[in-house]
Amino acid sequence: MAALGKIRGKGTILITVLGIALFAFIVEEGVRTCESRQNEQRQQIGQVLGKNIDVQEFQKLVDEYTEVIKMQQGQNNLNDEQLNQVKDMVWNTYVQTKIIEKEAEKLGLIVTDEELQNILNQGTNPMLLQTPFVNQQTGRFDANALKKFLADYRSQQTTNSQLAEQYHTIYKYWSFVEKTLRQQILSQKYQSLFAHCLLSNPIEAKMAFKDENEESRIELAAFPYSSIADDKVQVTDADLKAKYDELKARFRQYVESRDIKYVDIEVMPSSQDRAALQKDFTGYAKDLAAATDPSDVVKKSTSVINYLGIPVAKTAFPADIAAHLDSMSVGQTYGPVENKQDNTLNLIKLVAKQQLPDSIQYRMIQVGGATVDAAHKTADSIYTALKGGADFEAIAKRYGQTGEKTWITTAQYQNAPSMDKDTKTYISVLNTAAVNAIENIPVVQGNIILQVVDRKSIIPKYTAAVIKKNIEFSRDTYSAAYNKFSSFASTNQTADDIVKNAQKNGYKVQEAKDLTTAIHYIAGIRGTREAVKWVFDADENDVSQMFECGDNNHLLIMVLDKIHPVGYRSLNDPQVKEIVKTEVLKDKKAEQLMNKLNGVNSLASAKAKGGKVSPIDQVTFSAPVFVLSTGASEPALSGAVAATAKGRFSAKPVKGNAGVYLFQVVNKTDRKAKFDDKAEEQKLRQKALQYASNFMNELYINAKVVDNRYLFF
Repeated sequence: MAALGKIRGKGTILITVLGIALFAFIVEEGVRTCESRQNEQRQQIGQVLGKNIDVQEFQKLVDEYTEVIKMQQGQNNLNDEQLNQVKDMVWNTYVQTKIIEKEAEKLGLIVTDEELQNILNQGTNPMLLQTPFVNQQTGRFDANALKKFLADYRSQQTTNSQLAEQYHTIYKYWSFVEKTLRQQILSQKYQSLFAHCLLSNPIEAKMAFKDENEESRIELAAFPYSSIADDKVQVTDADLKAKYDELKARFRQYVESRDIKYVDIEVMPSSQDRAALQKDFTGYAKDLAAATDPSDVVKKSTSVINYLGIPVAKTAFPADIAAHLDSMSVGQTYGPVENKQDNTLNLIKLVAKQQLPDSIQYRMIQVGGATVDAAHKTADSIYTALKGGADFEAIAKRYGQTGEKTWITTAQYQNAPSMDKDTKTYISVLNTAAVNAIENIPVVQGNIILQVVDRKSIIPKYTAAVIKKNIEFSRDTYSAAYNKFSSFASTNQTADDIVKNAQKNGYKVQEAKDLTTAIHYIAGIRGTREAVKWVFDADENDVSQMFECGDNNHLLIMVLDKIHPVGYRSLNDPQVKEIVKTEVLKDKKAEQLMNKLNGVNSLASAKAKGGKVSPIDQVTFSAPVFVLSTGASEPALSGAVAATAKGRFSAKPVKGNAGVYLFQVVNKTDRKAKFDDKAEEQKLRQKALQYASNFMNELYINAKVVDNRYLFF
């Protein structure tokens, strides 16, 4: 009881302590929740229709499509440009698919398995023609070949481990094609339904036919707006405000954009760097001229072009190298010569030039044994048998091979990164062996029995040693440029200082406007991902740190000049103000010119007022007139001409895009065309559909898409 009394006596303190502890617990849980949400948000690459897009989900789609591109193009890797294209394609497809799926769900549109099977049976869809299941005789997709593959795929997973990976690659490719086909079909269904909401009728068709085929010949008097100097026109703030209100819809933007000023320098090789490389090439030239086998010289030079030591087609060489081969004699060395287009120094030695087949059909038997000597003995017996008339394929089958005929082209081997001695010997025999002759080629592991069956397309082939090296800056040159630019950046910490002092230091301030989060590079400079992230994290007038970017050859600093939020650009925006001012000037100049032309009722009078008179033929209502004297297309003029009878002068001046016009209709004729109401109605429906094609853009806007890819890629 005494203890209980003590607790009661300390009740106020205890309640306070418990309250603080409870508050701390609540705060801690709140912090954990916030951190959890922030971590989750950091993994979101964007939003569409209010739903987050997880970066890992997006990356899986990118990886999937990357593998598809590699397979289609036969590449092992994609460069940065190709990867950016893949990411853009995946993003656009993902967003559009989600939008279409939502709209289709509202309408009850789906893609059934039967519909997909019909597409496969027809076999004409372009995507199907890019798959391995194309019948080579018909050139069409073969649904039966696909069924056989899918059946084989399931069996290969358990019975043939060697083929399992290859089959799995093709299966993943097919899964991508099937998924994409379903998306395409659903999108086509939705768009087709939309298209059938746009109708035409015979009356409209007849009017459109007349508008398209009635041609007028006119004499035109043009009064260009440029004939009045801008400083002769008074523009007030009220004029600008009124025109801005009229054009305001033009200035709406649906995503935030940002303007930057930046200073970028590209580090270039110095004269000392060039002189050092030139000295190296003088040594290479002497070594190449003296070398019987130029392999070591080319290898030590670290040329970007490997020396294979075999005859290859001219297409194996870069264009600047290939351009010199025909004019060189065998044994001649040419260069060093600079190629400014790819910034390289080049040296060529023509080792040999021969007329050889571009395509060769052959068959072979690879002969091995317990030892190399045993392989040689077996090969000798096979060679003797074949020379005596034995059947090639029969002997090949005896050694577990088919001996079937195969074609090889120069393009299949001429771009190999390197080539061993055995391969060189093998290719040399292929190029030079007589048709139907039997060759016994010893190699490191045994022998190859080879027979050339046919040869086609005799072309000149060249064995040439090429030393091509980039003209690069040295470490000292880069350090000097880095130190100078770093000093400029550190002593100019504000936007005003950078703009004011750049030219004094030999730098140029440039601008990039309306950057959005969809960009991959700053000002087209590679390797600027961190700089892009800075742009969209910075505030107005912030100055960035110095970025090293490009191919380690650019230095960059930026100023965030302006942030344009979602909504309407204001009249204070310089770009908006310039557009509005141009339109106001046009209106006021048109008003002056039209007042000047008041009462003019003939070409002679128009010419006396300063009009530039010229004839124009084939004016129709359906297409805007292009006026050469003002350099502009003028739809309003087409309409006015169509409404004016033959022989009549224009009722009043026509205000156009680039001037004011008066005209005389000299003649009206009809094109010799036959009216087909059904065809004309269909044409009008197609035109209406083109006008309505912005529906996807409207859906995109309504989907409130957020693109944060710049944070991750």
